[in-house]
Amino acid sequence: MLTIDRANIAQRGVQAAPSGGTNPVKGLLDFVRTVGAGRIAAMGAVTITLIGFFAFLMLRVTAPQMTPLFTDLSFEDSTAIVKELERQSIPYELRNDSSIVMVPKDRVARLRMGLAEGGLPKGGGVGYEIFDKSDALGTTSFVQNINNLRALEGELARTIRGLDRVQAARVHLVMPERPLFSRDKAEPSASIVLKVRGALEPQQVRAIRHLAASAVNGLKPQRVSIVDEAGHLLADGAGDDPNGVGEVSADERQAAFEKRLREQIEAIVTSVVGPGRARVELTADFDFNRVTQTSDKYDPEGRVVRSSQTREETSASNDGRENQVTVGNEIPGGNQRQAPPPEANAAPRDQSRKSEEIINYEISKTSKTEIIEGGRVNRISVAVLVDGTYGKNDKGEASYQPRSKEEIEQIAALVRTAIGFDQKRGDQVQVVNLRFAETPAAAPISEPNGWLPALQFTKDDIMRAIEMLVMGLLGLVVLLLVVRPLVRRVLAPDERAAALLPASAAGDATAIPAPVPAAPEPEPVKAAPSQTAKMIDIAQVQGQVHAQSVQKVGDLADKNPSETVSIIRQWLSESAAA
Repeated sequence: MLTIDRANIAQRGVQAAPSGGTNPVKGLLDFVRTVGAGRIAAMGAVTITLIGFFAFLMLRVTAPQMTPLFTDLSFEDSTAIVKELERQSIPYELRNDSSIVMVPKDRVARLRMGLAEGGLPKGGGVGYEIFDKSDALGTTSFVQNINNLRALEGELARTIRGLDRVQAARVHLVMPERPLFSRDKAEPSASIVLKVRGALEPQQVRAIRHLAASAVNGLKPQRVSIVDEAGHLLADGAGDDPNGVGEVSADERQAAFEKRLREQIEAIVTSVVGPGRARVELTADFDFNRVTQTSDKYDPEGRVVRSSQTREETSASNDGRENQVTVGNEIPGGNQRQAPPPEANAAPRDQSRKSEEIINYEISKTSKTEIIEGGRVNRISVAVLVDGTYGKNDKGEASYQPRSKEEIEQIAALVRTAIGFDQKRGDQVQVVNLRFAETPAAAPISEPNGWLPALQFTKDDIMRAIEMLVMGLLGLVVLLLVVRPLVRRVLAPDERAAALLPASAAGDATAIPAPVPAAPEPEPVKAAPSQTAKMIDIAQVQGQVHAQSVQKVGDLADKNPSETVSIIRQWLSESAAA
């Protein structure tokens, strides 16, 4: 009876203990001590792993789709663009050693327009802005010349990059200085390296040469060398041809001429017979010899007075004495004293007149110098093959119908007119009507209707969907193979604690002030050798429970003596009233 009362006292004491208040910190420490440090660490690791993994998934899924804003940027352009993006708080990514800037796809167009308004990207190199922040007072003439050369090269490179098919350009200029006391002056030269998309046509290469030559004083187009990124020589800058004829080779000129005429003929013929039903081949025979002819032509009928000279001479005499030689005539003044006065009616004895005229004539002369440049067309030969017409016979099958001779002659007349036919030159035009091996009819292209256009995904959309699918599968694998085993291991009861469940229950009653039954039911034994052994085990368990309960009551009485006295008094009053 005493044992039962003690058990009741222990049960009621445990129930009355919470009324006095419990310490939550102590309870938490007891819970941590009960669970164990290993399980707490495992739970923390699982929690941190889950938070990090799902945070990565959320950031990756919600992150905007990035697309290149600019590619092949220089370091200066990349720095300026990144600075502008950071100022606008726009997310970006750098790839390929900062030569590619990635931004959200929905903001590419607006960003490109805004950066273009600010002059970005500049394309690398420096232009005339090098003089904007220069110190003119402390700069030598040598530095000024170098900066001027750098600015000129940078501006030329920027201009060339603006052309179609040119992706990048680099220009090197050589501006030699004339030495003192020297009559000879070295000519400037230039070399240009291009990175192109596809291939440049010959006229585009010539345009770049003339562009560079026109921008540099004294530079000739023949002194400009152009090389592409693969090392192919597009233009030779040796300058061996002073007349510039060698800028385009003979084969290039012939091929360009034949291509132009072929396209003209095809355009005319296909407009008559239909697209895809004519084939044109043209061959032009060129004479690339350069001939200089000089001729002089005289016209004997065309006389012109060059000079005229007329001379007249008259002489007269009276007698022979006037002209006689005497002593008196030789003495000065003697002739005047001795000469008799002239007779009034004396008549001359001799008189003569002489007239002479000289006239020089110039014969008409014509000098002509004719220079015939290379590239004359000696002969043009054209072969045109046209297909017939197709119809349906009585059976509904496709049938071929040849073209009439009148139609073939009309086509030939059109071709002769297009090429400037000259029979004296030996031109030939041949138009033949034959059936083609394959009919030009093509199956019509069916355009998708309805909801099919919505399913036409781009490459970026497909890659985005694949990325999302891979991330989802990865998350599922982590949950099943990593998180689930860790959670099971944390929440699963310890095997040793399961084997000693009654003792653990008693310890929990000591740690946590909760109601404990007077006679807790022991865990059933899985396998017992006999009924007697089973009863003995139950008795042992009940004894341990009673002993721990009595010990608990004693501890509570020592810690709370006043509450223990009040409880005993209450029990005594209840028993007396009963």
